[in-house]
Amino acid sequence: MNRAQRENLNGHLLTAPTLLVILAIVIVPFLAVIVFAFADLRLVDIPYMNLGSIEWTLDNITGAMESKAFWGALGTTIAYATLTTLGAIVCGLVVALAIRRPFRGRGVVRALLLVPYVLPVIAAATIWRTMLNPQYGLINAFGLEFLGWDRPIGFLNTSTYEVFGVSIPLTLLTVVAFEVWKTTPLTFLFITARLQSIPGDIEEAAALDGASSRKILTQIVGPQLRAVVLLLILLRFIWSFQSFNDIYLLTGGAGGTQVMAVKVYTELITRADIGSAASYGLLMSVILGVLLVFYVLLSRRKETL
Repeated sequence: MNRAQRENLNGHLLTAPTLLVILAIVIVPFLAVIVFAFADLRLVDIPYMNLGSIEWTLDNITGAMESKAFWGALGTTIAYATLTTLGAIVCGLVVALAIRRPFRGRGVVRALLLVPYVLPVIAAATIWRTMLNPQYGLINAFGLEFLGWDRPIGFLNTSTYEVFGVSIPLTLLTVVAFEVWKTTPLTFLFITARLQSIPGDIEEAAALDGASSRKILTQIVGPQLRAVVLLLILLRFIWSFQSFNDIYLLTGGAGGTQVMAVKVYTELITRADIGSAASYGLLMSVILGVLLVFYVLLSRRKETL
């Protein structure tokens, strides 16, 4: 065995543990999801299951595609992912630009901005559930006392609510607000990192030439942030599309917030239907796969520019 072969063997040996872990916790479960999606299988059948006893069928996939529940969950997921993505990026951008210049206490402000992101999700959800509780929550108490509300509002169990004669999806907007509050610090960090890499002398030269603050922001700073904002839009949408913890802890899917991930959980745990849950999960994976391909193509395009 020559030196090149030994180095090649050493490389394979070094990467083998990582590949085995990926195979065990990613590839094998995903293959199981594909198998279950085309099988007539329930939880009670697991102890007696083997490949020879599985009844193969397309009913799970066709049933999901023909189900109003699937398209309703898909629409809710797209709306949730879109609103949370735009909200988190806009808020992160505004905050990053607002505290870009040095001022007394900026370090403390930056540290406080990161609290929602580092706070455990179960603790954050508990805080919000307590604040929004219709019986003893701070928000309802304030509204009844100072805003003239005639009755408490169930923020976490009201599908639609009329505001000035316009019906809004109240619970969905509430979980969107929670997700925006929770994830804005991450977009803030991304955008702040990019802002710090912009040479200051460019802006100084523009200011000396008489450019206004608005023109500096739109014609110098804005183009520099375009790439990171586009990346954040794609990544944030993918993460929000598969979100489960936040919504389940806040509403359990009630109030018009049953997104795809919660629907998969409901099919598996409530209905004990492994085949149906796997079909929903597989369709969700296909959609995420399309988004992932788009992300890879976008990354390659940026590399060639």
